[in-house]
Amino acid sequence: MNTITIIGLGAGDLDQLSLGTYRKLKEAEFVVARTDQHPAIVELRAEGMAIESFDDVYIENDAFEQVYEEITEKVVSMAKDRAVTYVVPGHPLVAERTVQLLIEKERAGIVQLEIAGGNSFLDPIFAALRIDPIEGFQLLDGTDMKRDDVMMTQHVLIGQVYDAFIASEVKLSLMEKYAYDHPVTIVTAAGSSLEKLRTVPLFELDRETEIDNLTTVYVPPVMEREGRLKEWSTFREIIAALRAPDGCPWDREQTHESLKRYLIEETHELLEAIDQGDDEGIIEELGDVLLQVFLHAQIGEDDGYFAMEDVLQSVGDKMIRRHPHVFGDRNVENSDEVLKNWQEIKKTEKPQAESLLDGQARHSSSLLTSFNYQKEAAKVGFDWPDITGAFDKFEEEWQEFKDEVANGTKQSQTDELGDVLFTLVNLSRFLKLSPEEAMAHANEKFKRRFSFVEQSVNNGRGEFSAYTLDELEEFWQQAKGEEKK
Repeated sequence: MNTITIIGLGAGDLDQLSLGTYRKLKEAEFVVARTDQHPAIVELRAEGMAIESFDDVYIENDAFEQVYEEITEKVVSMAKDRAVTYVVPGHPLVAERTVQLLIEKERAGIVQLEIAGGNSFLDPIFAALRIDPIEGFQLLDGTDMKRDDVMMTQHVLIGQVYDAFIASEVKLSLMEKYAYDHPVTIVTAAGSSLEKLRTVPLFELDRETEIDNLTTVYVPPVMEREGRLKEWSTFREIIAALRAPDGCPWDREQTHESLKRYLIEETHELLEAIDQGDDEGIIEELGDVLLQVFLHAQIGEDDGYFAMEDVLQSVGDKMIRRHPHVFGDRNVENSDEVLKNWQEIKKTEKPQAESLLDGQARHSSSLLTSFNYQKEAAKVGFDWPDITGAFDKFEEEWQEFKDEVANGTKQSQTDELGDVLFTLVNLSRFLKLSPEEAMAHANEKFKRRFSFVEQSVNNGRGEFSAYTLDELEEFWQQAKGEEKK
């Protein structure tokens, strides 16, 4: 295998090349370029140098990764017959995917590389934009950019923005975080005689006609907190400020224990918004639940016991570990197998409990505790064969409750009422219904219908005492009728 010499052409015209790099190019026997679209290529050809290119590969493939892989294979194939000088824009080791693929092959012992110099586009970009990279900057690939890659407090440079299509994809990714009119600067041929800077609102990024392979998009940092509210780090910053010594007195006083009731309340409000199909409400209530999570994490950090990173690591590790069919090599056929695997893995993670019911109590919900107890008992066969047994048990407990209502004490009535509710939870489990959700629906339904009764009373005689129970029942039936329309 012959050596593949990789030379960077810099960010602009031939004048940017060092004398040594220029001589190496002129002495090369066979030169192939990743693309013709570079001013140095035009000048070298004008001097009589024969240079082939891979521009046709771009036309034949739909995805950039396919383009880069095919170019890499072609370069390796050429090197079987002769020494190859492969030239790329900029510096070979800055934002050049084909070179990284060749390096992978070198590590595998397939090829031998010599990587020569070449100025990257970064130095002339910094000079053109008058920015200091020590303030923090990111270099992102426009062909493979994701919303979560962007850090809004840093200078963001986006390379590989070859055409309007890529510019459109970049714009859409950026608009998921930045304001639609956030200024962005399009830099073309930085450091060369053709250097050009155009600053436009973000929403106009893909409307610019002068975009080519020498284009870099610059997104300036957003330092104002209100302008970067879509970043996780900003919300964490807000919570830390609330809990700081000079923050909010109420937030500073909170503990894990004092916040428990708020988490329960916010969760129920979220469930209500979900039941109503209210997307705006879901957004707001999810935010309120998230606020509780961040507050608890900040309290843990303030007390020196744990931080948000520990929470993220714990849940991330758990999700990966308990989903081997996604992150590993296990296969599953359906969701039932997923749940079975989940339980099996869960058992290996924690010490064996003395009782199957240990850890199943939910102090915020007696209904959910009943559900969990029955579910765990059923796993070891302590269950009715089918729902018929559960119905029979309900009838038995219901009769015992009626008997106690007729002749028993408050204590015995309370005991039997608990048995009735317990059997109702069992029925919900057989039917794969959530007793907690059912109760929430019933409460909401009662509130809605009773509000109709109240309004009817207020619009009529004005006082409940002015109506008989039958008349109030008629209002209730009207409320039911309205819901069915």
